[in-house]
Amino acid sequence: MHKNSMNKVILVGHLGQDPELKSTSTNIHVVNISVATNESFKRKDETEYTDRTEWHRCVAFGKTADYITNYITKGRLVYVDGRLQTRKWTDKDNNTRYSTEVMIETIMMLGKGDGSQQNVSNQSTSNQNTGSDNGQAEDDDLPF
Repeated sequence: MHKNSMNKVILVGHLGQDPELKSTSTNIHVVNISVATNESFKRKDETEYTDRTEWHRCVAFGKTADYITNYITKGRLVYVDGRLQTRKWTDKDNNTRYSTEVMIETIMMLGKGDGSQQNVSNQSTSNQNTGSDNGQAEDDDLPF
């Protein structure tokens, strides 16, 4: 139950590189992607606009990871809906490291392409971390 809080991320940006599909030790597919968002602003004392790009690390599991790998390529404009999650690990020098990522729940291709807007979403995000694939969309439910 949510107790007066929300963890929600919506991004519209371009894929920074082609996705690479990997598998966990329990044979669940996972893909990491980087999504670039841009903003343009003008400071009070300047006459020209300044552009700024922000990179977002995003992760998808299961059928969503397969969809991203098969259909979305570098430079493609995408809509990403998900939640933030921070991982903690120890590196080879015994330093504690943290990484905050967007756990993708829904992704949709936007912009130019074949004219269609395909999307895919995970039915259960809690199963992503447990390694269970229950609750994922069946092949018949996918939009392609």
